[in-house]
Amino acid sequence: MNRLLILCALASAACTTTTKNTAPTKPEVTAADFYPLSIGVTWSYEVKLLGETRMIDVTTLRKNGDGFVEDSTGAQFLVDGFGVRDQKRYLLRNPIAAGTKWTNVVSVSSVEAYEILAANQPCDAPAGKWEGCVVVESRNRVEEGTTLVNEMTFAPGVGIVRLSTVLESNGKQIPQSTLALVKFKPAS
Repeated sequence: MNRLLILCALASAACTTTTKNTAPTKPEVTAADFYPLSIGVTWSYEVKLLGETRMIDVTTLRKNGDGFVEDSTGAQFLVDGFGVRDQKRYLLRNPIAAGTKWTNVVSVSSVEAYEILAANQPCDAPAGKWEGCVVVESRNRVEEGTTLVNEMTFAPGVGIVRLSTVLESNGKQIPQSTLALVKFKPAS
């Protein structure tokens, strides 16, 4: 009987020692880490569209009763257990890993296909440089042989730092617009 108690005590000690020697696990990065939705966050973007360049400032203003945060452009965003979304689509979905894919049905005739092209990558914009960024591509077939392609780059704790839109038509890529973060101000 004493031998059995001694063996149990040794086994228990061995398990405790093994547990103490394991490396701490790194917390999982989620879509919520890439889009701050506190009230008062401000992004300033340089937008190039149809040969014209302009600046736009976007500020989070209020949280609606349904949990969406509305910004100064009227857009509304929500972070939930699946990812970051606006009222029609998920812009970024969990898990945050290259190859993660999802689709959004935004209307009866429009289905967007998304894929995380790169995760945990460095990225930059006029506002700065970041580590741990995520690049997402969305594709939406406009008509036979024509697809609208968006590429969004998210920086952790900042949100979208770059966005480019290209029209793929008959094997050609026709640039449509770009957006680049020029200034970021977190909520105070």
